[in-house]
Amino acid sequence: MHALPRPVAVVVGAGGVLGAAHVGAGYALEERGFVPDLIVGTSVGALIGAIAAAHPDGSAPWLDRVWTRLRRREVYPLGYLSSRVSVFTDRGLRRLIARAGLPSRIEQLPIPFTAVAMDLGTGAPALLDHGDLESALLASAAVPGILPPVDREGRTLVDGGVIAYVPVLAALQAGAASVVVLSTGPESSPLPPAVPRRRASAIAARAGLLLIHHQIERDLHEVSQRVPTVVLPTGIDTWPAPWDFGHAQRLISTASRTAGDFLDGLHISGPGLYRADDDPAASTRPDEASTSSVLEVGL
Repeated sequence: MHALPRPVAVVVGAGGVLGAAHVGAGYALEERGFVPDLIVGTSVGALIGAIAAAHPDGSAPWLDRVWTRLRRREVYPLGYLSSRVSVFTDRGLRRLIARAGLPSRIEQLPIPFTAVAMDLGTGAPALLDHGDLESALLASAAVPGILPPVDREGRTLVDGGVIAYVPVLAALQAGAASVVVLSTGPESSPLPPAVPRRRASAIAARAGLLLIHHQIERDLHEVSQRVPTVVLPTGIDTWPAPWDFGHAQRLISTASRTAGDFLDGLHISGPGLYRADDDPAASTRPDEASTSSVLEVGL
């Protein structure tokens, strides 16, 4: 890791409850004394990234405690319709942000940080690297139709995972000379050829999976042609459904061990894409439950 050109950006992707694997990868980085120069996150990755930026001396243990105790109703509280714009209010997410002990403004974070959202009017990425931190995190995680959009600086913003599931391009734009990528879910692994069962939900799930996968691969290859791009493996061979919060400990421990082993054998030799070819997740055929819900896009 010391051979990576500076500044080094840690890029934390979307993935909903699967973001527990980010916590495990964070453990592996912290245990090896790695501190990034900047952090860029989308959706759940923005929340985790902001907490890491606020606590560069060690955020993984705190995130571990929170994540392993988190339940769906705390993030997506049923029975509290905010308006016609979303199924749930963002009150659960606001409580989670408040518990994290974050500063009020992005500029006050010890490590430079960018949350990525999408401008609902233009479809362009919104790179939120200054101003109010809470609204930036809410915007980055505002899953369309699930959580309410956020009006900020004259724009209506929604989940950044729609346009930048793994926001490596934003890291490059922020000046990164190398990037370390935390990415989760079956979308982030090579996909075996598969023809879904002839059901509307299965066909839509497969198409959505391919859409996100191709977006991730396109962006990774574009950035890796210019700077070293390290993708930490998770080693996870079975991903839970995106609304199932009961697997956090398994995701954290597996990702921590696998990412750590990968880092210990890592050798950097210029621009390129550095990732594990033998990640067990690469050969996993994702089930319908992990790909058929819009919740997978965001927090």
